[in-house]
Amino acid sequence: MRRLSLAGDDRHLLVPLDHSVSDGPIVPPGQWDDLVRALVAGGADGIIVHKGRARALAPDTLKSCALVVHLSVSTACSADVNAKVLVGDVEEALRLGADAVSVHVNIGSDTEGQQLADLGAVARSCDAWGMPLIAMVYPRGPRIEDPHDPALLAHLVNVAADLGADMVKTSVALPLERMAEVVAHSPIPILAAGGPPDGSDLIEYGTAAMSAGCGGLAIGRRIFSDPSPASVVSRLSEVVHGKSGNSTNSSNSSNGMTDDMAQYSTIVAGIA
Repeated sequence: MRRLSLAGDDRHLLVPLDHSVSDGPIVPPGQWDDLVRALVAGGADGIIVHKGRARALAPDTLKSCALVVHLSVSTACSADVNAKVLVGDVEEALRLGADAVSVHVNIGSDTEGQQLADLGAVARSCDAWGMPLIAMVYPRGPRIEDPHDPALLAHLVNVAADLGADMVKTSVALPLERMAEVVAHSPIPILAAGGPPDGSDLIEYGTAAMSAGCGGLAIGRRIFSDPSPASVVSRLSEVVHGKSGNSTNSSNSSNGMTDDMAQYSTIVAGIA
């Protein structure tokens, strides 16, 4: 777990790079190492990749950055994009030198039951091997009316904790100041996912999420699609580990609305 927070403050900035399975290539093959090195140079605490991509990393790439191997997938071509299936296991990740593994579960999907069973099985293996587990738990599927409902998100993060995850990555509540309610009900650190793809300010988003008490950020597309990913990561690292972020646990999180939260909530009001 210490490898997932390079500053030693129990806050985390992870960059998921697993999109090539779900959506297609992130960068041309010849630019992959350059992208990863830029993320490491910018101060990312860890990157999240699939097992095949982990094998292709240059040996010296991750001297100061954690490796998280993602174990579940679906593709945009699937009949059900919310149906995640396991394609790897903890033992494989260990052989690749992983510092943690991650599993994706879509609560509200038609295959929720199998995905929960898979999360439980991976958690059992993680416990046996002493491997940290990040659960990516999202409210997605035909049974979800409001994916940003704080009560629903509080339920989701507790599912992750109860099934054995050490951290949970999930969507944020809207308005964002209500994310403090989710944090207050979570027994494990929450990583705020993504950031809205609407062109709004990513640094403001990260600042608001940390001010609400999140334990960190897990942002992929809006980092690796930027012309200068190292610069974006550096600024987000300051948000997560510097003066911009507040406490990462519920006992110290604010229940009030900060200026950062108010500004961000105004920006994203109405985003589905």
